[in-house]
Amino acid sequence: MSHDPSTRRRFLAAGAAAGAALLTGAPGLLRPASAQGLAPTPTMPGGANNYIPGAPVVGRIGNGGFWMTGTVRRAGDGAPLSGVRIQIWAHTTEGRENDRHSHGATLTGPDGVFRLEMPQIIPAFGQAHGHLAYEGDGFRTVFLRPVMASARNTSLSAHFVLQPV
Repeated sequence: MSHDPSTRRRFLAAGAAAGAALLTGAPGLLRPASAQGLAPTPTMPGGANNYIPGAPVVGRIGNGGFWMTGTVRRAGDGAPLSGVRIQIWAHTTEGRENDRHSHGATLTGPDGVFRLEMPQIIPAFGQAHGHLAYEGDGFRTVFLRPVMASARNTSLSAHFVLQPV
């Protein structure tokens, strides 16, 4: 049996070229695909209902007992955003969504986390839900309206991913 050395060289060269392509230019085969970035949070329908611009930053709304928590990150790289103002309001055991005393704002910490104690949220229009808003400079406004799994829950979380303007 005879072998043509030129055919063998072409085969080896083609194999080496294919291997190099796999190592350098074929995402997902031997190297991970690059991240597409963190998408911004869209505003939710009904989120802006009863919004009162300029609600004061407070240590607690009313007598407390319920915790609204969450995070704020930047779209794209997901970096936590510090010092961001989040307004929170809801229909609670102490007031309705449109009552000024049912509104308050808090600031995120260095890790992008916010927490604000407020009265127990109770159902309005058949659903126990909260309202949260980011409105400030540098990012697009976002209104959220998360619904609680149960009116008996004593906390609710909402997470913002803000799009720079």
